[in-house]
Amino acid sequence: MTLLLKSKFEKKLGSYSVGGAAAALTDPNWQTRAQDYRRLLASRMIPLESAEIRKRLPSAMYHVSLKVDGEFNLLVFEKGEIFTVNPGGTVRTGLPFQNEAIELLTKAGIKQTVMAGELFYRRPDKKRPRVHDVSRVARQPASQAELEGLHFAVFDALEIDNKPWPGFNDPEWKRIIGMFTGGKMIQPVESMWLNDIAAIEKQYKFWIDSGAEGAVLRSEAAGQFKVKPRHNLDAVVIGFTEGTDDRKGMIHDILLALMRPDGGLHILGRTGGGFTEADRRAFLSDLRDMIVPSDYTEVNDQVAYHMVRPEWVVEVSVLDLLSQSTRGASINRMVLNWNKGEGKYETIRRLPSVGMISPQYVRRREDKGVNPTDIRMQQVADLVEVPMIDRDARQLSQTASEVLKREVYTKVIKGATMVRKFVLWQTNKEKENEDFPAFVLHFTDFSPNRKTPLERDARVSSSRDQIDELWNEMVAENIAKGWEKVGGAKAEPETSTAVAEAKPAPKKRATKKKAEE
Repeated sequence: MTLLLKSKFEKKLGSYSVGGAAAALTDPNWQTRAQDYRRLLASRMIPLESAEIRKRLPSAMYHVSLKVDGEFNLLVFEKGEIFTVNPGGTVRTGLPFQNEAIELLTKAGIKQTVMAGELFYRRPDKKRPRVHDVSRVARQPASQAELEGLHFAVFDALEIDNKPWPGFNDPEWKRIIGMFTGGKMIQPVESMWLNDIAAIEKQYKFWIDSGAEGAVLRSEAAGQFKVKPRHNLDAVVIGFTEGTDDRKGMIHDILLALMRPDGGLHILGRTGGGFTEADRRAFLSDLRDMIVPSDYTEVNDQVAYHMVRPEWVVEVSVLDLLSQSTRGASINRMVLNWNKGEGKYETIRRLPSVGMISPQYVRRREDKGVNPTDIRMQQVADLVEVPMIDRDARQLSQTASEVLKREVYTKVIKGATMVRKFVLWQTNKEKENEDFPAFVLHFTDFSPNRKTPLERDARVSSSRDQIDELWNEMVAENIAKGWEKVGGAKAEPETSTAVAEAKPAPKKRATKKKAEE
């Protein structure tokens, strides 16, 4: 049985083709396997900064490997076929390194294997490879030479000849090295076995001084560690929460944003570390005087942030930045407009941003202002790939919604006309904006003789079948004898279409999300 459905791939250049896991693979579960592996790896990996190597690293034997700045993928090889799949579901085949892998694995007598590694771009100028380069070349290669620059660094194995890989030990790692002997575009990641903490620190510093991203340490006895240098960012404070209990009268944390080229304030995240108690008291006193209204509410542990005027620039340090979730989805955060004239924040839309790992407050930057240079979004884009960073958030159009059903009923009592309206629409936005559900059902009930003449209700769902059931249920509950459908006959209980078609209420509750009106 073939692994690939070749008709579902899009040819890019030569034999190189790209497809989606759900359509292009005979077993679409490979995407789930990639997601599960990365999620498990992330949960086990302890982040360290260089200063903590001697303080926090237990004495043990470690497999110390170079941290490559690339895109995580699973490499799948079986019966002469080969492909890579990432957690986002992108499947690639026909790359030069994959053709080389087929030759090397076949020569080594390997019939089947699943390996984890980093797809990276070896730059012609010998500078450090960046994930931006991978995305650019893999998405739209300009030449065969660029495709040959896409390399693969193997750092783990899941299966070899349909048997689970035993794990990290010297003989097993030597086996992987032997599989790729002579490889130029696919090789095991640069690594060594070390049990001396001073030697580990020395090797880490050597790689960093050479322009590398960091190091990964794996030990069956001590666990797994990711060692990287900290990065400093300048951001604007746009909100805060107050402390409780022993920190009452102090700030708990602050909400930060960066400025996009279009002037929008893109939420970066929050930090509550690095403050002295004096800082926390002084910040709370000053920030309370800066509170402003906002159309957008950010929440942390069910506590809403007090939004403040965007005036304070602070420096924060982070151990790492993530541009994707463990499932390969972008990390979307709200872009806000500061309406200086009205003194309030307005929502623009969510766009890809980043997640901060171990953020720490460093200091106020009174020498910097709130402008596209000092708090530029490019600070994070220089470290990780952030899609759509150059786009004007205000000009980005969203997919139009589509009305699927609309019914209006009227009833006259004592000369007053009552109106009940049902509208069902498909937003077509759920994939581009997490605030939107796939389907929205809206009910309007107008009765001029009632204390509250106008009442509304809404239901949302990600399933068309479920939203149809909710429609039938809502119509059956609200339309009985005497109601006349606009453009139709009077409704009768025993013949009402709504009642006849009504199904039992669905067991699955609809998720409550923002309803577009």
